[in-house]
This record gives sequence, C-alpha cells and structure tokens, in this order.
Amino acid sequence: MTKLDYLSAFAGLIFALGLGLGGMTRADVVLGFLDVTGDWNPSLIFVMAGAVLFNFVTFRLILNRPTPFWRSKFQVPTNNQIDKRLIIGSAIFGIGWGLAGVCPGPGIVAFSSLSLPAVVYIVGLFAGVWLFRGWDARSQRNQG
Repeated sequence: MTKLDYLSAFAGLIFALGLGLGGMTRADVVLGFLDVTGDWNPSLIFVMAGAVLFNFVTFRLILNRPTPFWRSKFQVPTNNQIDKRLIIGSAIFGIGWGLAGVCPGPGIVAFSSLSLPAVVYIVGLFAGVWLFRGWDARSQRNQG
C-alpha cells in the first residue's frame, strides 16, 4: 500500500466516525430532522453546519496550493450543467433519503453493523445503481 492508500483509509475512518458520532447513521435522527411539521429534531443542523464550515475553510486552503500533496494536479469537476438528468437524480436521491432516513455514506457505515435494515438498504442501493446503469446504457445506445 502507498502513503495515499493509508491516508485515504484514515480519512474514510475519520469520516465514518464523524457520521456515527453525529447521529447520521441513525434513521430516526435523520427522519426526526426531516419532520419539520411534527416532532422536529434540529440536532443535525449542528452536524451539517460543522461540515459546511470545515469544508468552506479547507477547500480554500487546499485549492490555493499549486498542486495536491500526492498528485500532479487537482481533479476538480468542470461540469456545471443543470440538466434533466441531474434534477431527476437529485429528486430520486431526496425521496430515498426522506423515505429511508439514510443516504449512501451513513448507509455504508451502518452496514458494518450487519443489522437487517442496513443490509436491506445496501442491497437496495446497489440494485438501484445496477438498474440505473442498465437504463443509462440503453438510453445512450438509443440516442447514438
């Protein structure tokens, strides 16, 4: 393993710990946050605010460097199109998050518990990815 592999594993571990400690892997906490008209639980505002603040500061510091530490150049997305595919994908993601109370990062962390809801979530996540890839490949062939 390279230094970058160890650094990536360490960053993933820190991210997983943050998700777990912040309650992001508990569907009841997330659904309580989304239930603004009922028994609203505002605690995730602090988790999200901390993440946004941390990223706001560190992205500026990192992107002011001429190059990353272990790569020759930064790989920053350049696509800024808001198209039908983005809107539909965002809607599906939001609906899934609202129904399950879990999004992919916390879902993968919760999967480590091997609880039935976490396993069902991950199976559904991968089934959705597989179905989308098939649909996308078919629509690309029909357009080309």
